[in-house]
Amino acid sequence: MVILPIEMIVSNPTVRGGRPIIVGTRVRVQDVAAAHVFEGMSADELAAGFALTVGQVYAALAYYYAHKADFAEQWKADDLLADQMREEQSAKGRIYP
Repeated sequence: MVILPIEMIVSNPTVRGGRPIIVGTRVRVQDVAAAHVFEGMSADELAAGFALTVGQVYAALAYYYAHKADFAEQWKADDLLADQMREEQSAKGRIYP
């Protein structure tokens, strides 16, 4: 038996902060996964919304599910950073939703 990789996801420290993206695009795996997990979008909806093929969507979702704990940790860190930035802007008298 030969295991054949699907090489559709890449991570490059100089592109999108080094976060995994779909090869040939600047679409982050986390954006596709978030739309699927939090918005309930189907593969066809994701493909249309992100201008991807359905195969690219499934590759992104497969990568997400294989690294789910890493994404949960990153989303948590992103939420904390967003909260911190809101607090800093509020302290300066700027209001953001």
